[in-house]
Amino acid sequence: MAENERDWGHFMTGFVIGGLLGALAGILVAPKSGKELRSDIKEKGTEILKDAQEIYDDASKKAKTIIDEAKKRAEELKKEADRRLSEARQKAKEILARGEKKTTEGGEMT
Repeated sequence: MAENERDWGHFMTGFVIGGLLGALAGILVAPKSGKELRSDIKEKGTEILKDAQEIYDDASKKAKTIIDEAKKRAEELKKEADRRLSEARQKAKEILARGEKKTTEGGEMT
């Protein structure tokens, strides 16, 4: 799971950097005055940061959901394991009790 989170983080980083570079390239190629160019760069940068924040928020929500589901499933598995262990202990006690009863009733067990 941690590897998936790292991969997702790398993807998001690449996505944001790629978006910034693409927007910057588009702005620099367009024939505009310096003032217009700076204004466009600032506007595009703000848009990209907003988009990146939305993607980050969405990814965070999904990651939290996945983690919560994993915790819930782990708890269910732990309860099931505890139940089965308890049953196994009870069966072992019953088998030991029968063995002791046979030994005390009529001699040795073979």
